[in-house]
Parts: sequence; C-alpha cells; structure tokens
Amino acid sequence: MDESAERFQDPAQSTVFQECPPAVAAARESLASTGVHLLPAATVKAHFGTGEEEWTRFATHWEDLSQDRYASARGTCRLRRYGQFAVTPATGELTQLPHTPFVQPDRSNPLYVDVDRHFDPLTDAFAADPLLHSVVTLLGDVAGALDSAACWIAKVHPFRVVARAGGEGQPTPEGRHRDGVTLVSSLLVGRNNATGGRSSVFTPEGPELVSATLDEPASLLLSDDRHTLHGVSPIRPLDASRPARRDVLVTTLTPA
Repeated sequence: MDESAERFQDPAQSTVFQECPPAVAAARESLASTGVHLLPAATVKAHFGTGEEEWTRFATHWEDLSQDRYASARGTCRLRRYGQFAVTPATGELTQLPHTPFVQPDRSNPLYVDVDRHFDPLTDAFAADPLLHSVVTLLGDVAGALDSAACWIAKVHPFRVVARAGGEGQPTPEGRHRDGVTLVSSLLVGRNNATGGRSSVFTPEGPELVSATLDEPASLLLSDDRHTLHGVSPIRPLDASRPARRDVLVTTLTPA
C-alpha cells in the first residue's frame, strides 16, 4: 500500500466490514483504504435485487427535470432538481427534509461558493421511488467507513447534461473540485448518443486514483470528498447531427 492509501486506513474497522453485505463491505473497505470505490452495475443490481424493468422505470424521472439557469449562464446545457433526506443507518429510516436553496461551502466548488442556488424540488414520484430509497440507504451504510455518524444528510441531485449537435456538454464546468461533504457518489442512469463523460477521482496533490467511463445504468462511483478531488470530462455526440445526453444521480452525504 502506498503512502496516499495509508492515510485512509483504519484497521479497527475490518471486522465491521466483514459483517456487512458483500457490496457494502467491499465499498467500505476500499473507501477507508484508498478513498474511492467503483461498484459495477451488476453488483449494484444484485445488491438491490433489481432488474432492467426497475432501472428503466427509474430513468423516466429524468424526463421531468428543470433547466439549470446557473449552468446556462456559463454556457452549459444542464437540467436538474434537488432535494434532501435524513438517513439513519441503524434503522434504515429515510425522511425527506423541507426544500431549501442549495449552498456549497467554502473550499469546495469554486464557481458557486456561498451562493444560494434555487432549484426546483424533487417530484413527489421521484422522492417516493423505492429505488431512490435503496440507493440513499446504501450510501448511508457505506458512509460509515468514513465517519460514525448516527444520522446523515443526503443531498440528492438528478442531473441531465446535454451536448447539442456538433457541440459538447460539461458535466463539471468547474473542473476538478470538492463538494465540501464527506461522501460523494455518482450513479449512472443513462446515456444516449454520447462519447466522453469520463469520471475521475484524484488526490489533492494531483495523482489519479481512478478513472472510468460510467456507461451502464446502475454503475456507482464513490469517493471520500474530504481527501479527494473529482471531475468528469465533456460529453460529445457520437452522431454529430444529433444531441447527446448523460443522466446521473449525484448524491452527497454529511453528518447531521
């Protein structure tokens, strides 16, 4: 194990990891040791006991997103909504919290630090979706590798980034950045006519920890936001005569 991995390691947690379901245990151990973990789509689907029908239904929520006017002002075509939940890992309880503006703290996203951004709330159908609840509950279990919080605040962001015909779309126009949270996750929901969109996680000093193109729905990338930076490369249309899109669910967790 190299020096960058050693600073994450907590050997005392190894017994706890072994008591978790395999997908959770692997994610917790990897996050604790390296600060990053990629769960393949097949692993996520097996953990949830879901098939293609559930994921196809889940993806329909991305047809009901709203324009992100803050991104539009910077030349990026992005649609989104936003909501918050309280997650209690010990009981699996998930409670939707009142809708508020989204604010990113100091030393995080350099484009919007301390700016109140007002986004449309999650639809009732999306907030109640069993698959969303499964995802957020999984993240609450995984986040225990990074902090022993009794309750987590999960901030939920369904995103659609669009690249117009002949152009490109910027999933992270701010470049490499932190979100100012404990755990950050990116779940691929769908891609259409898109190339690019490679997700990468880096140490603060610059070396790359992982880089992968999430190209199968249910692929889930996790990282310890306290000790890493992340970013996503632009997407472009495969067929330059048609637009491209990339749909993801970004969920972040901080202790309540």
